[in-house]
Order: sequence, then C-alpha cells, then structure tokens
Amino acid sequence: MPTPLDAAALDLLFRTARTHRDWLPKPVSRAVLVEAYELARLAPTSANCSPMRIVFVISPAAKARLCPCLSSGNVAQTMAAPATAIIAHDTRFYDLLPRLYRAADARPWFADDPAAARATAARNGGLQGAYFILAARACGLDCGPMSGFDNAKVDAAFFPDGRNRGNFLCNLGYGDPKSLRPRDDRLAFDEACALA
Repeated sequence: MPTPLDAAALDLLFRTARTHRDWLPKPVSRAVLVEAYELARLAPTSANCSPMRIVFVISPAAKARLCPCLSSGNVAQTMAAPATAIIAHDTRFYDLLPRLYRAADARPWFADDPAAARATAARNGGLQGAYFILAARACGLDCGPMSGFDNAKVDAAFFPDGRNRGNFLCNLGYGDPKSLRPRDDRLAFDEACALA
C-alpha cells in the first residue's frame, strides 16, 4: 500500500507551488531536465502509448523562433525564462506500440482509426504534460504553464514535418517569489465534484 507524501512534499508539488512569470537569472541544467523527463515518462497512458514529445527552448536562436508565436502578454515572461518546454504529442505514436506495449498488437487500434489516434494522442500527451509539471516541481524547478500562443506557428517553427503537434508551453526555471500575486480562489470539493 502506498504511503502518503509528507506535508513538505505536498507543499512542493501543490500547496505552495505557484505559476511563475518572473524568473531569477539562473540557468536550468540539462541534468535537471533529464531528471524531470525520466519521472514524467512513467505517467500512465493508454496502452503505454507515451505520445508526449518535448522541445526544450533554451538557446537564443530557439527563443527567437518562439517569440513571434507568443501572445503579447506572454512574451516577456517566456523570453526571461531559462527554459520553455513545448509540450507536444506524436501523431504517429502508434508506430512505437510494438515496442512499448507487448500485451497485444495495439498498433492497428490506432493506425486503422485516425479519430481514435487523434483523441488518444491529445488526451494522453496532455496527461503526460501534467505529470511533467509535477516532475519538474519535484526536481526543484518552478513552472509557468500557459496556452497563450499561436499553435500553428509553433508547429511550423518547431515541428515542420507535421508529425508532432504542440499542446501547451511551460516556462521552467527558478521563479522570483517577490513578484507572486496572492493565489486566486479554487473551487471547493462540493462545487466541482459529485459522488455517483
């Protein structure tokens, strides 16, 4: 039986974790990004399809390609972030199923059903992206996930072959706590949940 996390771990992942927009001038190492990915890749997905793909935008040249894709309100925070993860999904994830899912011949489930493949890639890639945020926090990074960008421009700039499709962006680094606003309200259990 799993042991619940202690209060400090829950604070790190949830209670005191915040969406950051201002960043300290400290780079994010490749080792930390690898560590976060190694945790996130363990997330559950349908038939272990693992469609998430990530481009870590770090170099000045890559940031210059990303900048025109951003909504105006997201430019400053993204250009200042030490790294930005483009969380995407592989539209042909099913080509890897013979390796990733040995319990059955699952490739035809998706290769022969484009609608199921699209829905599965988007849903499971998004699920893995959420796990990546938690993994990044667990590795000591602050996160600034966002959806304020032109998806078609990001895909053209970073996935020109059309195989991968962007889902959301997540700035990564070490946030400046001085600029945090008070946390906005969240819905209570009885407002958002029901027992059936």
